[in-house]
Amino acid sequence: MKANKENIMKTKHWTEISFSKDILTDALAKHVLGLTRYGMADFAEVMEAISQIEKGDDESWFNAWCDRAQKLKSRAYAAQQKGKNVTASSALLRASTYFRIATMYFDKIYDPRMKEITQESHDCYEKYLELSGYPGQYVEIPYENTILPGHFYRSPLAKENAPLLIITPGRDTWAEDTRWIYDGAIKRGIHCLIYDGPGQGYALRLGGLPFRPDWENVIKPVIDFALTLPGVDSERIGLMGLSFGGFLVPRAAAFEKRVKLCVVDPGNMNWGGAFAERLKMIQKTPKLMRPAFMDFMLQDYVWKQGVPEDEIIEELKKYDNTAIVDKITCKMLVMDGTNEPMFGEAKKFYDALSCPKDYLLFDEETTAQTHCQMGSYATAEEYLFDWLDEEL
Repeated sequence: MKANKENIMKTKHWTEISFSKDILTDALAKHVLGLTRYGMADFAEVMEAISQIEKGDDESWFNAWCDRAQKLKSRAYAAQQKGKNVTASSALLRASTYFRIATMYFDKIYDPRMKEITQESHDCYEKYLELSGYPGQYVEIPYENTILPGHFYRSPLAKENAPLLIITPGRDTWAEDTRWIYDGAIKRGIHCLIYDGPGQGYALRLGGLPFRPDWENVIKPVIDFALTLPGVDSERIGLMGLSFGGFLVPRAAAFEKRVKLCVVDPGNMNWGGAFAERLKMIQKTPKLMRPAFMDFMLQDYVWKQGVPEDEIIEELKKYDNTAIVDKITCKMLVMDGTNEPMFGEAKKFYDALSCPKDYLLFDEETTAQTHCQMGSYATAEEYLFDWLDEEL
């Protein structure tokens, strides 16, 4: 009997499924859902928050995530008072995540709630660490006349002198959101140091530090601090950068020779040039004709780069690794995905490298083809650490 072709369901890759018509909301939903594996989110909670968000309404975005986080925080402290620390720590971890998410696409940059919710996220996370026993501790890394906030995760499986992986997040996510990496590391005897650098997470929202292109001057004090931590093997220090962090850390690796290896996910040669062109197009669009997301994008770059709007294009042009790529001598791993928004750029960067290097491409078969393997962190962790086990 022949099958009726009308009864054959057309198959789609999971990346074609959208949780929202808004691109940013959909992308962030997939990122947060990927964190459920690590107890940092819960499927129904994420879906409930998204269902409350109205497209283009930053207040509904902010309120949806904050309301969910506040409910979890209240439940956590009630549980703690009854001595139920497992319940309390679990709820606090998710509350911390949702407080962070609330700030990510909230365009009222100077609204006092921005700092208040940032502090809430920090406090919930520290209380989670205290109650759960997860092997992490808050650290403050001396940086110029201030500090960079971060966490050191000491692997309970590490030997006396163990390798250290230093993780740099991207433009929008925070250091804590890289849990799929630091959790995978400590399970394999590798210590991890995560931090929010200038332009990122707590350093931006509480410290007022904007991005800077010379990232070697960020990584140097981070490594200086790392070498004061007992049990860290100074000969086995690795760097990893995700998204925009994947553009920043090669510059650091080019000038900081204490780095044994560097992982970029996905990597880009001239990140600033590409985004300068996008913002130039936005600036040419009359303000009254711009969609809301264009205004948000422009102001977000102005804020995070720390320059006036009329200087943003020239500032972004400084973020170009073309002139320093040949100075990288450590081993490099370039991770890439067939569904990357700027697919092809990571391979261009890989091809330009003259140092020892490997290229890891995630495709539909792996299900980890998205930007920074968003939504498929288990698979990404396995591939990444199979490589790091051999190299670090």
